[in-house]
Amino acid sequence: MDNQLFYALLVVTGVAAGIINTLAGGGSNLTLPALMVMGMPADVANATNRVSVMLQSMTALVSFKRHNMLPTEDVGPVLVPTLLGGLMGAFAAVYTSTDLLKPLLLGSMLTMALIILVKPDIMIPPPGTEPRHVRDTPSSWFWLWLSGLYGGFVQAGVGFILITALAGSLRYDLVRTNALKAACACAFTALALAIFIPQGLIQWIPGLVLAAGSVVGAQIAVKFAISAKPAILKRLLFLMTLAGTVAALFS
Repeated sequence: MDNQLFYALLVVTGVAAGIINTLAGGGSNLTLPALMVMGMPADVANATNRVSVMLQSMTALVSFKRHNMLPTEDVGPVLVPTLLGGLMGAFAAVYTSTDLLKPLLLGSMLTMALIILVKPDIMIPPPGTEPRHVRDTPSSWFWLWLSGLYGGFVQAGVGFILITALAGSLRYDLVRTNALKAACACAFTALALAIFIPQGLIQWIPGLVLAAGSVVGAQIAVKFAISAKPAILKRLLFLMTLAGTVAALFS
């Protein structure tokens, strides 16, 4: 494929992935195949993709904070178990096949879609629900650790597991859930990069081109999330969960 055409494809894919990852998750199901089209091995594509994820997460985090949608008092407690899992997952990714966690991802996403369809209040709190703090919700530690473990390992689809922890367990609304999700993704992706860079697994030019598109996508998504009605965000999350499940199944 011609380099200019390939980089144009990466930018467009990055915009789509930035929107999807900021609002829900699963954008890496688009970006990983796009990187592998140029002949990258799976481990190199997995590592290179983190450059885009890191920059789009930082962009979303700053944008949510600017709109006062980031629960700053819970960022630290949320990050502790997430980073522990992320560190373990990133080390595992260097030595282990990423196929091992695919059944876990598919099972989690299908369960999430079913809950949103049948009993949405379990996964997505009704307006006015008081959030819980991590220190008062021991079960959230497991979900946050699992999210970090999976995110450090393979990244693709981690947003769905983070939503389960932040909205389902801690009862944050979807906007604040996505703000905290961006903080988590930013933190454990930084850890993963710190491990992947010395291994020489990152191709920087494709990674930065993809990141340029994903940053634009993240900005678009934050503006939409702030202005959209909760019911619209709920339906969108359900559709993205189904789409992400199909994409993960065939990836």
